[in-house]
Formats: sequence, C-alpha cells, structure tokens
Amino acid sequence: MTPRKTVVDVIHTRQRLEALEDQALAPYGTRSRDSRGRAYPEDEPNERTVFQRDRDRILHTTAFRRLEYKTQVFVNYEGDYYRTRLTHTLEVAQIGRTLARALGANEDLVEAVCLAHDLGHPPFGHAGESALARLMADHGGFDHNRQSLRIVTELEHRFPEFPGLNLTWEVREGIVKHETEYDVADAAGYDPEKRGTLEAQLANVADELAYTAHDLDDGLRSAIIFPRQLEGSSIWTMVAASLGWTTFELDELARHRFIRRLIGLEVNDMLQATAERIQRSGADSVDGLQRLSYNVAGFSAEMDGRNRQLKDFLYRNMYQHHRVVRMQVKADSILEDLFQAYTRNPEILPEGLPAMPDEKARYRTVCDYVAGMTDRFALQEHAKLFDPGIQP
Repeated sequence: MTPRKTVVDVIHTRQRLEALEDQALAPYGTRSRDSRGRAYPEDEPNERTVFQRDRDRILHTTAFRRLEYKTQVFVNYEGDYYRTRLTHTLEVAQIGRTLARALGANEDLVEAVCLAHDLGHPPFGHAGESALARLMADHGGFDHNRQSLRIVTELEHRFPEFPGLNLTWEVREGIVKHETEYDVADAAGYDPEKRGTLEAQLANVADELAYTAHDLDDGLRSAIIFPRQLEGSSIWTMVAASLGWTTFELDELARHRFIRRLIGLEVNDMLQATAERIQRSGADSVDGLQRLSYNVAGFSAEMDGRNRQLKDFLYRNMYQHHRVVRMQVKADSILEDLFQAYTRNPEILPEGLPAMPDEKARYRTVCDYVAGMTDRFALQEHAKLFDPGIQP
C-alpha cells in the first residue's frame, strides 16, 4: 500500500521548485536560484521562485491594468474585438511560454519579461511614442523600453521600503534588451556587450510573431484588408496549402482557422530554427549563449523571408491605410497639445506628482504623466482643456 502523502509532501516549496527547474531546464536555461538578485534585498517567499514573484508583481501594477485601454493598432473606441496592448501582451506571454517550454528555457522568466515589455508604451500606439520622442528630444528623450524599466524601478509605488517593484536583475535585463524591428535596445547598465539571455530573446521573437499575425487578423476583421489581397503572397500560399484551401472567401471561423494555422506554422519553424542555431553554436551555459555574436532565437531564413513579405504587406495596406493614418495624425496633435499645456502651466497637473524643482524635472514628470495615460483618458483630458463646452 502506497503511503499517503502529507501536506508537506504535497506543497512545492521554492527549494523544490528550484530543483524541478534544474531537472527540466537546458544547460543554457536561466535558473531562478542563480539570479543576480534584487536592488533592495528581500526575504523570498517559500512557495514561489524569484521569477514567479516578479511575474506576480508585474500583473498587479497600475501600468499593467492601463494596457487594456491603450492602442495596439485600433483605438479602443473603434470596437470591442480588436487587440489592445493588454490582449497583445497576454498573447505574447502565451507564445513565449510555449517556446520556452519546448526549448528548455525558464518559462517564468520569459513570462515576466513578456508581461512587462509594453508597460512603457504611451497612448495611441507607435504614434504616441513618436510624438513623445519628438517632444522630449531636447529633454532626455523618450523610449518605451526605457520607460518600461522606469515604471518597474521608479514610478510604481506599491512598497514602503523601496521605489518600483524591486524586480530581479534578469527581468530588468530582459526589459531593457527588448528589441524587434521596431524597437532598438539601449542596455546601458545591463551588460550591453552581451546578448540577451535565451529567455529575453524568446520574449522578443514572441512579440514579433504575435503582433504580425494578430495585426493581420485585426486587419481582416476590420475589412481594411481583404483576403484576395493576399493572393500570391508566400504566407497565403503556405497556410492555404497546409489547409487544402483553394478559395479566398474567409468567414469568421475560416479567418480564425487561418490565423491559428499561421501561428502554429511559425511557432514550429521558430522552434526548429532556434534549436538548430543553439546546437551549432555549442553554447552550453547561460553566459556562453549570451557571449555569442548573434541571437539564436528566430525564424529560419525561408520563414523570415515570408514574414518580411507579410510585414511589408501590412505596412502598405494596413498601417498606411487612411483610417489608421488619420488616427495617428490626431494622436500626435492631442499629445502635443497636452504636453505643451502641462509644461507651460504645471499648476494644472493633478496633485501627488513628484516635485519639479527645475525644467528638466518638469519635462520628465509631464512625460511620465502623459505616457501613463490610456487612450480614453488622453481624449478626456484634451476635451477638458481645449473644449470650452466641457467642464474642466
């Protein structure tokens, strides 16, 4: 007769979780017990690893909740079914965990980086980031990666003992080394001579895979893009062939099936290509992988070419569509109006913001305040300040 397990036997303590990690992870996977730690020493909980704790802290932030009302491509009020920064972030985390699990990387570290990677995005998507970068050009600049780090190290106030969330070094490194075609990393202070860990690289490619496939999905749903426009593209040819399709008619279920298959094919390709690069590299440790002269995570050359064609298609037919461009122009104007009003008249800012003893502090405080706004709040604030018929 098998002895009945006691409560102590059932509970996975942090030490047991770390031992399970050691068994499951590849040699180049980041162990939570090997973390370089936190800026402010803390006692760690008995039931979670340090990366699991970081993930939980990120989930509970105000900045994370605000992602629900921040633009991915379509502004929130354009429809309830389009991606927002929040749904995009959750989809990136899901893909990132899938990749990490298959490759022997640390799922919890990947998830934490994925969940934090867009915290610093301002309202109105890339249009908002471009506007703030221009407005802050002479005052220290603006970059959403650095803003994400600023949020988790300074701006979130949830603990009396320290500013920010006091995340582990590895999660902070993954945030500052976030890079895609549209995001250039500035890793000053976080071993800039090294590549990101495999976990950081997987967060990057999961982001790229997710936004390309899901922007296509939203473009088809919104009728900005029509299925027949994809005729002849290598992405359509690949997916249609795998499904046995000869028609360009996509009802809602067929569209779901198409996007689902596209993501599945791309994930499988990325797993195979990444595993082959790791094997060829000979990297047998976290440090060894980070010291390579190239990133190992990514598509095969063939799939990369297909994805490049899809990105170019989306740029021409979706991101440059008049509906999207009009909102970008409007967003630029709204954020500039707000920024100029706040910097010229800081007395109209709400109470509780940091002290602004000089011009540098004033501009950074205003930038933080505007970057933290949701699309909806920015529109409301703009109406209060510039529409005489709205109560301020």
